[in-house]
Amino acid sequence: MHAKTVTIINPTGLHARPAAEFCQRAGEFRADIRIRKLGDDPKEGDAKSLLSIMTTGIGLGDVVEIFAEGEDEMLAVETLVALIGGGFGEKKN
Repeated sequence: MHAKTVTIINPTGLHARPAAEFCQRAGEFRADIRIRKLGDDPKEGDAKSLLSIMTTGIGLGDVVEIFAEGEDEMLAVETLVALIGGGFGEKKN
């Protein structure tokens, strides 16, 4: 298993377009990938499921852990962390 944490920096968090983009990228990997919102109200979801991600309520400033298990787990986690770290191309307020 490979895991890494990252802070959400885009203004809309993982809602609508960013969540769809995240799921699409996660779907490119064979590994099982999960995303966990850390903090006082932790929630976890399947990184390949848009509905699952949307129900976590991940927003601006939240710290999340992405973890994967499978043959391409390291590449999957690093790719998704970079996507989040880049803010999905959204402008910061």
